[in-house]
Amino acid sequence: MSAQQPVITPPPDGSATPSDHSSLKSKGRIDSKHSNAPALATQETQRMEAALGDAILRFLRIRKGPKGDKYDIDAVATQPSIWDSENAEEYKELYIHPQWENWAAFDPKFRWTWREENAVRRKVDWKIMVWVCIMFAALNIDRGNITNAVSDDMLDDLGLTQSDYNLGQTIARVGFLAAELPSQLISKRIGPDLWIPIQICIFSAISAFQFFLKGRGSFLATRYLIATFQGGFIPDTILYLSYWYTGKSLPIRLAWFWMSSQLVDIGVGFAAVGLLSMRGILGYEGWRWLFLIEGAFTFLIGIASFFLMPQSPARTKSWWNPKGYFNEKEEKIIVNSVIRDDPQKGGMHNRQGLSVKQIWECAKDYDMWPLYILGLLFGLPKYPVGQYLTLSFRGLGFNVIQTNLLSIPNIVGSSIMMLLITAFSELVNNRSFVSMAEDAWLLPCFAALIGLADPIGPWAYFAIATVLLSFPYTHPIQVAWTSRNAGSVQNRTVSASLYNMWVQVSGMIGANIYQPDDAPRYFKANKGLLVICIWMCVVQYPGTYFYYRWRNNSKARKWDVMTPEEQDHYRKTTTDEGNKRLDFRFAT
Repeated sequence: MSAQQPVITPPPDGSATPSDHSSLKSKGRIDSKHSNAPALATQETQRMEAALGDAILRFLRIRKGPKGDKYDIDAVATQPSIWDSENAEEYKELYIHPQWENWAAFDPKFRWTWREENAVRRKVDWKIMVWVCIMFAALNIDRGNITNAVSDDMLDDLGLTQSDYNLGQTIARVGFLAAELPSQLISKRIGPDLWIPIQICIFSAISAFQFFLKGRGSFLATRYLIATFQGGFIPDTILYLSYWYTGKSLPIRLAWFWMSSQLVDIGVGFAAVGLLSMRGILGYEGWRWLFLIEGAFTFLIGIASFFLMPQSPARTKSWWNPKGYFNEKEEKIIVNSVIRDDPQKGGMHNRQGLSVKQIWECAKDYDMWPLYILGLLFGLPKYPVGQYLTLSFRGLGFNVIQTNLLSIPNIVGSSIMMLLITAFSELVNNRSFVSMAEDAWLLPCFAALIGLADPIGPWAYFAIATVLLSFPYTHPIQVAWTSRNAGSVQNRTVSASLYNMWVQVSGMIGANIYQPDDAPRYFKANKGLLVICIWMCVVQYPGTYFYYRWRNNSKARKWDVMTPEEQDHYRKTTTDEGNKRLDFRFAT
């Protein structure tokens, strides 16, 4: 399924009708773009689409066109697409898999209004997105409660050292790394609606069994096993969400996705205060009760997920929900908006696996490598400070309750900043320079940690660490960026895992940056982290931007000299696939 959709510049009021499409085509206002990304081949169409189509604008209730005109809520919302072409039937054979699960709801002639689309989108948000966020919260409860546990002298109770703790965190990253791609392939074979609940149940059970930890061996084993069954959760979930949302609506949902995790961290922080106070009940430590109770709670979320994750927009009915989530018209709005935005989302069905050859072809896609490098480097500076936050607070004299409460403010700050930076990225239609904000934010904080005299006061460290960890988290932007630049379902499946694998490698490195011989101020480590922040701001992010800009310009020089007939012939006959096509444009 390698053909790429042409994009017809929509009229200023945001509406689109068959007659509009014909008129625009006759006037030659046809351009081409990557079917996943909002970036078009020309700056004019980029600005037009950002103004007219961005989900973030609708999310913030900004409804003005390029000249400030108000949107007509009852105007046709159906966006111009390849399916309006006279070659639509031929494109069906190129793009749509005969067993695609949404085939019954696919109708190229179907039209709907902005009012109808907004109502359906809100319904999808409540019925699909909210539960996805709850599942992600379950993962983060069991992944992050180790930081609460160590504040309750867990290491001393088990006879563990700081090096053992570092090793456990590193092993957890190894488990994540090892599971990323295999988990994604299993998800693609049996469907994320089945595999994700299975994952949650398994890692929740293991997390609860940490109640019975005896020493170093059991600590390291559970760290690895929990991470192994959590490792593929994020790319699996993003693949699942791509069935429900267009490329423009997904980034802000991913921001809410990660924000939900951080908000849960706040609740977990408060819960930890109570759960850790159970020390002594039946003769057990408080951290054991924390693992047991939180693991049992997330296990229930896993069980519920089997019943609350429908297979696809057109298949939400079941024996326990005979009416389904959506009526026929709502299903068609969801399916046709997604397939108009990216026809290649119909190129595989969601129970179809990938061959070894397909995996290898995706893995060696050099145009995705700049994003993998970003995944490796961009988050390195924040890991050590976050990982050692509770231990640092205890070392500075704060008690268990104070430590867990003082760990909350940075979560609130980071949640707000993440949502704002993601919104800003979509508004300005840029990912590279906007994502650079995370390392730019961290840079002066590390300068302060290095520059302040020793010994540092406990409240001074709290202030600096809180500001540092309130950074604008740009991971949601970069995950959506990877999806947009993948160019096909196959590449999106593999690249999501590979990007996240490099993020896990980053976490493995970050887990070992702070060493005992550099404690308690970690001057040597912080100087190195400062250098990384400077490198990202001066070299890495600008370099990624200019690379994709160069690739787009190189393609445009060949594409723009073709006649419309030559372009149509290319779309039908080319052997170029995905993001290697001449009519594909990378998001920058």
